Amino acid sequence: MTDPVPPFPVIMGPTASGKSALAMELARRYRGEILSFDSMQVYRGLDIGTAKPTAAEQKEIPHHLIDILDIGERADLFTFRERAERLIAEIRSRDRLPIPAGGTGLYLRALLYGLDNMPADETLRNRINQQFDNDAGFEILKTIAREKIPDDFAKWHSHRRRLLRAYEVFLLTGKSFTSLQQSWRSAGPRPDAVSFVLLWERDELKRRIRERCRSMLNSGWIEETERLAGQGLFSAPTAWQALGYPLIGEYLRGNFSRGELEERIVTATWQFARRQLTWFRGQHKEAVILPMPQPMELLLERIAAALGKKR
Repeated sequence: MTDPVPPFPVIMGPTASGKSALAMELARRYRGEILSFDSMQVYRGLDIGTAKPTAAEQKEIPHHLIDILDIGERADLFTFRERAERLIAEIRSRDRLPIPAGGTGLYLRALLYGLDNMPADETLRNRINQQFDNDAGFEILKTIAREKIPDDFAKWHSHRRRLLRAYEVFLLTGKSFTSLQQSWRSAGPRPDAVSFVLLWERDELKRRIRERCRSMLNSGWIEETERLAGQGLFSAPTAWQALGYPLIGEYLRGNFSRGELEERIVTATWQFARRQLTWFRGQHKEAVILPMPQPMELLLERIAAALGKKR
């Protein structure tokens, strides 16, 4: 009988909760390598606004799933998960500890619970994208989805990419994506991982968000956005959705003042953090709650105990 594979930690939580700092300390202590589970850190150039680890941090600790796409490329959950699984196996083969860390809930859920083996057809997908992946086409698609896959329409009528994927699955199977997803929702988490959620009191998390937004704006976020806008950021398929960048784009077009820009970004970030908190509560009931703040040493001890590790 083979020995069970030692579990790896998964660090998650809302934006500005301290995930990256904790993952770095875990990696230092346990010969770890960090996998970024942030759907926007995959893009080259989206650096300041996504709080990407610095060059020094990446030099000290290997980081993965960062800077793997140009801003003109489309991010894809299924491809991302396949890359993550390959990396986890490679890191383990080097006798090192994989440490997924991030706040993109759907990507984390896919890692921990898996995905249904949904069918896909690249030729069909390209045809659907050409027909419906534009403003006018999306309105037509919503009309079709309302009739053919009403449960998918109810969930994703405001999410073009998800409704496009649902329609592809419907054409291949005759069933809605939502109905096929039921087994994914009822499945248990993978046994070789232990997940942890960093939770702060709301007022303190708001304060941290405000401080971080201000720091990023003062560190060149506006200039970064202006440069990327010139490279086509706001016509990109998914990169343009990165939190804060569209608001900076509006500011650059003169729609509001610098002070209003900061307030709008803080508000949008807090709203995003609230959605993250709702997701983690509802989708990751297995996760170990780590109340914040607490000393780093205590956090590390709590995680080590859950993983069965010794100092």
